[in-house]
Amino acid sequence: MTKQTLSAEMTAKVDQLCSLGPVIPVLTIENVADAVPIAEALVEGGLPVLEVTLRTGNALKVIEAIAHSVPQAKVGAGTVIDPESFQRCIDSGSSFIVSPGITGELLDYGVNSDTIYLPGIQTVSELMEGIKRGYKRFKFFPAEISGGTATLKAFGGPFADIRFCPTGGIRVHTAADYLALANVMCVGGTWLTPDELIANKDWAGIMRLAKEAVSSATQSGL
Repeated sequence: MTKQTLSAEMTAKVDQLCSLGPVIPVLTIENVADAVPIAEALVEGGLPVLEVTLRTGNALKVIEAIAHSVPQAKVGAGTVIDPESFQRCIDSGSSFIVSPGITGELLDYGVNSDTIYLPGIQTVSELMEGIKRGYKRFKFFPAEISGGTATLKAFGGPFADIRFCPTGGIRVHTAADYLALANVMCVGGTWLTPDELIANKDWAGIMRLAKEAVSSATQSGL
């Protein structure tokens, strides 16, 4: 039977996933051969939850490679914009799905899926549309150009029980400001896998960036 609203159990699963690390690395990986060493470096650095964006032709193969070869990682898919992509990502081994925005189709598909889904919102109206379907956990995107921490603080008034994973424009030196907010679970970050380090196959450098992100959050008491 088709469900109309998201269950409390799925909200709890989102919370559990986001509790595994303060930062979710947002990855755009061109070369499938780089997928496993990048994932291993991030996991070793203390960040086991990885979001692979569907911005390359090899994205599904990257997800499959990480899911198969790095069992310590929780690999999910980002930039998912329709139910068809949602299902293809699950079939490739994604343990969670993230979208940059919302549509009625995506929200309904997420409600009836056994896979964790974090819908993206930018405005109060989008947030209310998700809440109407039972969602209480959202990606806030693009965070920095949408008002950043000030907007999230404003959301906290009328939506006190809603939590967010802000993503977009966040850097290591601003992540702690977001993580200090009561309604932020974790942040998404692209700074952990710079093109230069990937090109040089500097996996140790990526691991250092992951450790720095964890250390920064820890030193902030988060």
